[in-house]
Amino acid sequence: MSKLSQIYLGGFFLLTSIISFFNILYCYYFEIFYSLNGFIYLSIVSLILSFTLFIQDKKNMKIVIYEKILIVILGYIFIPLIFVIPYYFGSYDIAFIDCYFESISGFTSTGFTIFDNIKHIDESLIIWRSSTQWIGGIYFLFSIIILIDIFDNNLKKSLTNFLSFNTNEIIKQSFKVLILYSLITILIFFILKFINLRSFDSLNLSLSLISSGGFLPFKNIEAIINTDFKRFVFSILMLLSFFSIFLTYNIVYFKKKGTRVFLEDLNLFIYLIVIVFIFLIFYRFDNNFSYIFFSITSSISNIGFSFKEVPLNLIFIFFVLTIIGGSFFSTSSGLRFIKIYSLVKFSINELLSHSKPNHIFKNKIPFTDSFILMSDIEKYFLSILIFILSLFTISFLLTLGGFNFDESFKIGILTIMNTVNSSMYNLDEFSFSNITNYSKIILIIFMIIGRVEFITILILLKKFLLKS
Repeated sequence: MSKLSQIYLGGFFLLTSIISFFNILYCYYFEIFYSLNGFIYLSIVSLILSFTLFIQDKKNMKIVIYEKILIVILGYIFIPLIFVIPYYFGSYDIAFIDCYFESISGFTSTGFTIFDNIKHIDESLIIWRSSTQWIGGIYFLFSIIILIDIFDNNLKKSLTNFLSFNTNEIIKQSFKVLILYSLITILIFFILKFINLRSFDSLNLSLSLISSGGFLPFKNIEAIINTDFKRFVFSILMLLSFFSIFLTYNIVYFKKKGTRVFLEDLNLFIYLIVIVFIFLIFYRFDNNFSYIFFSITSSISNIGFSFKEVPLNLIFIFFVLTIIGGSFFSTSSGLRFIKIYSLVKFSINELLSHSKPNHIFKNKIPFTDSFILMSDIEKYFLSILIFILSLFTISFLLTLGGFNFDESFKIGILTIMNTVNSSMYNLDEFSFSNITNYSKIILIIFMIIGRVEFITILILLKKFLLKS
């Protein structure tokens, strides 16, 4: 293991220890002593693990791409193992597999839960559930920075000057992301307070929204977000995990960078406006549009929150929006809008070039001087192919675990897209506490696969299966 890998994992164990310490203070202040021991154990174990990794003397700071991918995947497997401690050593007698399922669901910002009624657990554990999402969101962004060399050139160009990341640049940009991520979380908290949500709910929701997480601190969102104004504000806040994490930073330093740093966000904004406009034309007369707009922003940001008032005939559309997802440098999952757009444009140009061979059709990205490279098209196509294969695989495996076809297909999509089940997908009554351990293990595996970019899976397969 290289020094960078040790710093990467050790940093997250240290972050876990710090956050668990705040949970200890919360337990003392509100005298929630039956959950206190779990957080003390967590703080000690994570602190020991972090210092063990930090003090190991390794001078090699270079890290090959295969080790980067493996260390990111191993982080998704082993970091949630220590997240289990507060659940397992609490007073709720939760089986280990259920604790791990809840931890993975939080760390991957999915939101599947084994708690059928959130009111049955104490507030310190509710905060911890939300905290695992927050940590998972920043872990996902850091993993993009570490794996940036395998993404397309346009993503690298969107990060202005840093076209090739050495170890120092990775640490520098990771620190910048952490600051931005924390500041936006605080901003969301105060906006939620402004619309008259209580501090406890605002804290948990801010941790969920910034990370595209699906955990709620209450059972029914209708009871809290109960006015058109609240629904509109909440919808806008969900978009903060849809756009690039650097959007705020680039707005502040606009004069130094120029407009090119906003190009991906501009494409996403146009995509959002088109979607809202279509819904506004066809569905505003029969429904309260605030519910529809809420579901649109929730699905494209891969969060999944929804109200029961959303019509069931829109389920397929919301699944499509969920699959597309947001920008590369956001906490949302999905195949990414720019991939879908580039593939469609390339396909249309290929068809037109055969029907009109005398014309020249350029695969140019709108509002830029960049062209869609053939190497990027191949990556996008393979990502979608792997997604389709993954979807059929998880659907088949879930049917073996007792799911019917409809449930296995829908849950399969949401698992790979790391999106919580809700009434928007007609799955709000689905209970994960009653499924078999086999099904939970399958969902755990694919929640991790969904959080790792599909192209990384292909690179690993090429490394270990196609050595020749």
